[in-house]
Amino acid sequence: MNHILTVQDVVTAFAPFMEPTDAELDAIEREAPLIDAELELLDVQIALLDRPASPLGERRLRRAANKVLAERATLANRVTSGEAA
Repeated sequence: MNHILTVQDVVTAFAPFMEPTDAELDAIEREAPLIDAELELLDVQIALLDRPASPLGERRLRRAANKVLAERATLANRVTSGEAA
């Protein structure tokens, strides 16, 4: 015999297991500066899509890209030194 469940029962049955763990939240917190830098880079890239390249736009793009690289390096150094482990 097959049991029929309502959608609400199925969704709420696993709700406690779907929450992020403390370790996952800590990892997100550690990566937040990198995520912010990547969002800033994306914003600059989107802004430059409909404009001709100007020296100011190129400088903004270069700064945003360098910020992403710096944040990646910082995060990688934390992981290799054991801080994030």
